[in-house]
Amino acid sequence: MSHNEVESAGRTRTVLTTDGLELVVEERGDPSGPTVVAVHGYPDDRHVWDRVAADLAADHHVVTYDVRGHGGSAAPGSPAGYDLELLAADLRSVCDAVSPGAPVHLLAHDWGAIQTWHAVTGEDGLPSAMDGRVASFTSVSGPCLDHVALFLRRRRPRDLRPVLAQALHSWYTLAFRLPVLPELLIRSGLLGGVVARTERIPRPAVRDAVNGLELYRRNLPRRLGRPRPRRTDVPVQVLAPRADAYVTPALATSAAEFAPDLRVRYLPGGHWVVRHRAGVLARCVREFVAERTGSDPAPALARARSRGAALVRSGGRPDTATRWEGSLSVVTGAGSGIGREVARRVADLGGRVVVADVSEDGAAQTVDLVTRRHGPGRAFPAVLDVADEAAVAALAERVAAEHGVPDLVVNNAGIAVAGSFADTSAEEWRRIVDVNLWGVVHGCRHFGALLAGHGEGGTIVNTASAAAYLPSRSLPAYATTKAAVLMLSQCLRAELGRAGVGVTALCPGFVDTPITGATRFAGTDDTTQDARRRAAAAAYTRRGYTPQRVAARLVRAVERDLPIAPVTAEAHVGLLASRLSPALVRAPARVDGTR
Repeated sequence: MSHNEVESAGRTRTVLTTDGLELVVEERGDPSGPTVVAVHGYPDDRHVWDRVAADLAADHHVVTYDVRGHGGSAAPGSPAGYDLELLAADLRSVCDAVSPGAPVHLLAHDWGAIQTWHAVTGEDGLPSAMDGRVASFTSVSGPCLDHVALFLRRRRPRDLRPVLAQALHSWYTLAFRLPVLPELLIRSGLLGGVVARTERIPRPAVRDAVNGLELYRRNLPRRLGRPRPRRTDVPVQVLAPRADAYVTPALATSAAEFAPDLRVRYLPGGHWVVRHRAGVLARCVREFVAERTGSDPAPALARARSRGAALVRSGGRPDTATRWEGSLSVVTGAGSGIGREVARRVADLGGRVVVADVSEDGAAQTVDLVTRRHGPGRAFPAVLDVADEAAVAALAERVAAEHGVPDLVVNNAGIAVAGSFADTSAEEWRRIVDVNLWGVVHGCRHFGALLAGHGEGGTIVNTASAAAYLPSRSLPAYATTKAAVLMLSQCLRAELGRAGVGVTALCPGFVDTPITGATRFAGTDDTTQDARRRAAAAAYTRRGYTPQRVAARLVRAVERDLPIAPVTAEAHVGLLASRLSPALVRAPARVDGTR
């Protein structure tokens, strides 16, 4: 749908403000449906919402309007006309005009969200400007100015880093308060051109950009100098873009101190997600409105509410617990070893986990361990042979239907074959490739499609190995499959990064797991194989690196969005050596002095 087609879908009218200005208001959809009023930010006009509004208008009454001084609306005659109190009153006038008999659902971005926060919050128990008129509020990249001031005044040691990060992100607010210079940059076209190129948005209108400077000049000194803890009982959904160049997620979620009925969703993308991810925004709003009108919450919204509740408990200070609270993970090979400990670790952090394993008993035991520690409803068993693509596809479909799109997928299932290349049979090659490589490919294809299509980010972790970059004459089949998994992960990271989906290759070294007891030693009889398994298991036990430690490193790698996560000292040293001196890592694999 083109811009003109979207624009022509609406019905326009004017609404008079309390101080006599005319605001241009546009309505889409059936007026008998739930009313969503969307408020644009700086330096936009109402058309920034066109694609979101066109989507929502299928089952909602969608209202957009040009804020005073922007688009087709009249501008006040003095800077005082841009006071937050007047902007909040304008919002009330629009809502009263378009939905006189029912509360509205508010959606706001940037300065639109700043003024909407001011409208829905009150000081010292006093009613807000929108008291009784709001069913829900979805805020995108625009906090309450009083909340900003209180956030920047935090002094506890763990707060200093996010406060400094936000201060650096806010440099432009000081520049906009300078006299004359910002107007010159705007009228010359320089500032608009830079914003258009860097943010991939249409060049802002000069009138909107110039008039909107008064928002900063009039309100920032007044609100940041003497902040007040403005609070609201309105149900709030915060959509926090992870790559926002102006409002950090930490600042956006600091609203938890003042909005106890909170949901938080982190979105991939930058400040103008309203343009670049319109479909995702529309879905988030649609799910929130549906919940507020009596429907069961969508799985992603239920997780957002758990995350919001954790943030409220933390006083609006995100930490590891708030990140994982209510999350959903899928872990293959979770019936034992590393997979089991990853499942337990995720549950310990407050998440839910689908425990998938080829062994029904193994999966059931892991679920039982989680249930005994955390109660029912935190772990769900699934019998899965990852080599069977149809089974992986069916599990992805079932997880999405029953639990929603996962936040984390760990393709961990694997087997080991040891022995020389000459001794490894074609059948043994086929089986290890089917499980270690094709199993990861199947998981990435079917779960990766879910994560990318959902639009709220997520992470895929593929268990490779230090053997992926350390050649060995005794593990050619195993090392080959793990090297393929490592390269697949790096390629997939480049592809899925645009959708906000991270991909990490986990590369453990010698870890004491049950895989040693099931390793196939090619070219040996049963007696010799059993002896080698016992010897390998004893050596790994002496090494003493546990699956629990691997699980902790995996969680850390997900939180840091690492492309490669070596685990154990030998894995770190081997990775460094493989980069600095490939000949050095080939040396142990030499046979009779040849290369």
